Amino acid sequence: MRDDDPAVRLERFDGDWPADDAFAGLKADVAAYGHLDALATVRGLSDASGVPVGALVHYVLARWASGGSDAILELGISGVDHLERLIANAEVAGTDEARLEAYAGIRDVIAWLRAGTDGDAF
Repeated sequence: MRDDDPAVRLERFDGDWPADDAFAGLKADVAAYGHLDALATVRGLSDASGVPVGALVHYVLARWASGGSDAILELGISGVDHLERLIANAEVAGTDEARLEAYAGIRDVIAWLRAGTDGDAF
């Protein structure tokens, strides 16, 4: 490990957030996955490959968290459910106002997906 290598403390997240929070899907996933042993697979791969755990975690973060469009495609089921609810609610209401609300919600999700990329946020 080099002196300039970043250090990150893994932590769990549990909290409350409003249903219309643009990050509700992310927060639900973070809370759900926070109860798993995040390093179980990485430790096994480290043992098998001889690559240090920290180097593997760095690889995972660099590969998937900075993957641009690859990472953007991974909404997860809660993200897809959130988008589906936005559209379904607008269709049930059948009004332009409801469709504009759905559009705003979808726009929030797109802004969240672009967060951390080089793309401009809304």
